[in-house]
Amino acid sequence: MKLIKNSIARVLAFWALFVFAATMFIFIWFYLFCFFMPDPLKTRYHRRVSQVWMGLFLFLSGCSFKVTGKEVFDGLENAIVVCNHNSLIDIPISTPFLPRANKTIAKKSFVYVPLFGWVYQFASVIVDRKDNKSRRASYEKMKSVLNNGLDMLIYPEGTRNRTAEPLKSFYDGAFKLAIDTQKPIVPVVLLNTKRVLPAKPSMYLTPGPMRMHILPAIYPQGYSIDSLKKAVYDLMANYYLANNDKP
Repeated sequence: MKLIKNSIARVLAFWALFVFAATMFIFIWFYLFCFFMPDPLKTRYHRRVSQVWMGLFLFLSGCSFKVTGKEVFDGLENAIVVCNHNSLIDIPISTPFLPRANKTIAKKSFVYVPLFGWVYQFASVIVDRKDNKSRRASYEKMKSVLNNGLDMLIYPEGTRNRTAEPLKSFYDGAFKLAIDTQKPIVPVVLLNTKRVLPAKPSMYLTPGPMRMHILPAIYPQGYSIDSLKKAVYDLMANYYLANNDKP
């Protein structure tokens, strides 16, 4: 029975990969307009196209996605959004389905993914983590994103959480950025993405519902980098533990 289940999950993963690639060839033509648009218009347009693309991809892959807490953004100035990271599917669903246009921080290696890397960098701040100069430059670019009135999306765990803990430890970057710019942090918790597309085993998909929960904003005033990081970490970890098993 387990063998059958695993075989089906791998077939579904290859189907989802095919759907992703096939639909990308359709939507790539719409992304061409990004070449002629300045920011923030380019990022807003990119998000709208990505919403339609990812909505179609999720439907054809047998997955559903629900966002709760959108009202957190009502009347809120542009912000730094921090999101947990369990699965490769986190990135293509989080940026389009957040309530407002945003750019995310992305590893330079994504740029080399055929076609997708080209599309992805339109809505990203690219960083080479092995290069100190690139890291410094990316930090200034993130400030520019905020200065343009866009939200900045950061995954503070840095990489996918492959542990049994609700979250990996956080890096300082998002919280330093919040204190330096005095922009609020909006914690976001993705649920069930690890079950749908786990890091291990690879190429293993079990379609199902995924959820994005937007938590109340935290303002940086009165916090140090460490205390702000801890406050956000505790809020997100506790929420994850309390809600991850709910339908």
